[in-house]
Amino acid sequence: MAKKYGIKTVETITTILGPETSLSGSLRFSTSLMIRGHFEGDITAQGSLFIADTADVKAGSIKVQNIYIAGTVSGDIEASDKIEMQGEAKVRGNIRTAKLRMADGVLFEGNCEMLSDSVNFDPFAQQT
Repeated sequence: MAKKYGIKTVETITTILGPETSLSGSLRFSTSLMIRGHFEGDITAQGSLFIADTADVKAGSIKVQNIYIAGTVSGDIEASDKIEMQGEAKVRGNIRTAKLRMADGVLFEGNCEMLSDSVNFDPFAQQT
């Protein structure tokens, strides 16, 4: 049986940044991406983002449809559909989402705002 990297959700992952990967900059994608290594910068996506238990992400902002976190994330997160914090996830930053799921053992430091109009959420829209 393959290791799930702390992610308990079944979904097709089209791109993986491996555990030996260290990347900084801006990520934009429309399908799904798993980070197993280190990333620093902004992330914008119309798809799902998976932060594996081996990952360390330092982001100014993350704007995605769904995010599943098993590793460490520092930065503000906005998800139009769902944020799921699993197992030993560590999240430091403010979150905005329509649905939130948090497992026992999660470390969360920040504020939470629940979105009521997630249908009109566009992660690629220009900030005003």
